[in-house]
Amino acid sequence: MRERTADRRRLAAAVLGGRAAPAYAEPPAALVRGTVLDVTPHLLVAATAQGEDRLLFEAATTFWCGREAGVSAVRVGDDVVVRCRPGGWVAERVWVRLGRATGVIAARSGDTLEIDAGHGRPRREVVVPYRYSGRIGVRHPVLEPGYLFDAVGVWEDGAFHATLPVTTQPPFPVWDAPPRPPAPRRSAAERAAGGVRLSGTVAWYDPVPAPGPGADGGRDGTAADRSRPDPHGDLRGAAYPALDAASGHDGCDRPESCLHLPLMSIGTTFTLRNDCTGAVAALPVVECGAAAAHFCDVCAVCDNGAQGRLAHLTLMSFLALGGRPESGCFNATMVVG
Repeated sequence: MRERTADRRRLAAAVLGGRAAPAYAEPPAALVRGTVLDVTPHLLVAATAQGEDRLLFEAATTFWCGREAGVSAVRVGDDVVVRCRPGGWVAERVWVRLGRATGVIAARSGDTLEIDAGHGRPRREVVVPYRYSGRIGVRHPVLEPGYLFDAVGVWEDGAFHATLPVTTQPPFPVWDAPPRPPAPRRSAAERAAGGVRLSGTVAWYDPVPAPGPGADGGRDGTAADRSRPDPHGDLRGAAYPALDAASGHDGCDRPESCLHLPLMSIGTTFTLRNDCTGAVAALPVVECGAAAAHFCDVCAVCDNGAQGRLAHLTLMSFLALGGRPESGCFNATMVVG
């Protein structure tokens, strides 16, 4: 997939110029994703797509496993994502068996929901544990088919458990969503500058549908399997909800977004700034992000009043731009062309 998107970017740059198709670039960030091979109170050994990494824990290292946790939450075989201190060998924060479910509720049975993420992704069963149901319910007033759902959580015994809602969702089903407002008029300065600049929010998604081996991730859990983490877990880029059907992406079943997004194709690159931290990246579109178009919500992280989702970044790109996965989103400015 990386080769395909790079080839398309080079072709676009040759036709339209480098400014219209910037080269992929992300802020430097020491990030590691892998499967735990061994863990002690002071050391983590993880199999990654590049080999094997050994990371040290210090007194200031923090852990998240559905909520704030300690090193005891880390088990052999777990999928972990680690943000390291500069130098890359001391863990600053560790996310354990991290997951997310975003989309439209397709069915409900007791405390279990079935979430349709759209664009060909398999539906996901989501358990809303009783201890977290009050928190989830505050931001999801109706947990019934047709209503939006978006929560971060943790994989437990092969099932995804939602523990933190990301944003507040509307009390009406998707088919009753109001029409989007008319497109704002661009100023003379914006037209002269070229390109399209949009403000909104971005969220993250995991390119690996169910990370981790054994019962927590759907693999067989053997030693050989643990040594082969899914390479998609390190994918960089964005799932974008407005793909151009003329370029062969008519399978992207996107609804109408509340933002007037420009059409792009797989491999197109755009510039994105995290308005909370100032970090800037040039990211490629790597797949259809139909689910993002449903959400016309507001992100509470350094809230600037922006409404509607620009894209869903892969988990590693979201982290590289300074996002915190448990927060689920940040406000951003996108420049296309």
